[in-house]
Amino acid sequence: MQGELNGAARALAGGGTVVALTGAGISIDSGIPAFRGSQGLWDRYDPMDYATIEAFTSHPEKVWPMLLELEDLMAAARPNPAHSALAELEQMGRMHLVITQNIDGLHQAAGSRRVVELHGSGRRMICLDCGQRYGKSIVSMGDMPPRCACGGLIKPDVIFFGEALPQRALLTAMEAAARCRVMLVVGTSAVVAPASSLPLVAKQNRATIIEVNPEPTGLTEGVTDYFLQEGATQIMPRLVQALRSLP
Repeated sequence: MQGELNGAARALAGGGTVVALTGAGISIDSGIPAFRGSQGLWDRYDPMDYATIEAFTSHPEKVWPMLLELEDLMAAARPNPAHSALAELEQMGRMHLVITQNIDGLHQAAGSRRVVELHGSGRRMICLDCGQRYGKSIVSMGDMPPRCACGGLIKPDVIFFGEALPQRALLTAMEAAARCRVMLVVGTSAVVAPASSLPLVAKQNRATIIEVNPEPTGLTEGVTDYFLQEGATQIMPRLVQALRSLP
């Protein structure tokens, strides 16, 4: 592990653009459940019954209680050492963009300033009819489901299964993957398209791929150059320290 850690630190120190791709695994230690595996919330709510756009539009009164429970989890969550490590890398000039599949806002809360949210943000609401966006605090939850002044359904401004990703965010992510010299993949199995293609795009353009995951993924053999097999909360601060310790 130490050899992989040192190699990854040297890659980060080598100059050029460094991009991170993060997934649910980076936020689990902050109390945000992942869709996959036994994570409490999703033991009780099947994502295919509650997290598709069809389920929401067909039965919003059924889906909103789950959304409110998820909102409570996100409201209580705080950045963990992995989020803080990525923000520290940015402050050191070694991280140029964080591309995240998460909707929890924890990267920004930790201090990362350049963040692309591929799946939207749980900090906002949006009307499905007119497209008006709202801050969460001004949407009344007294009547379920909440509705816009135009009469349209309001939902969190996040991407449900079956919805297209925001094109500007996706284009920015693809361009960053194509030009980066190093991609740091943290807490994602990289199996959900189109985010799963980003490490492949980076690799095809000769980037070094550093993977931080507790278990091997489809990237580990054949794509990843340095595999740091441990949880993000444990390994990311060590990676920053290894970088700082380089001569």
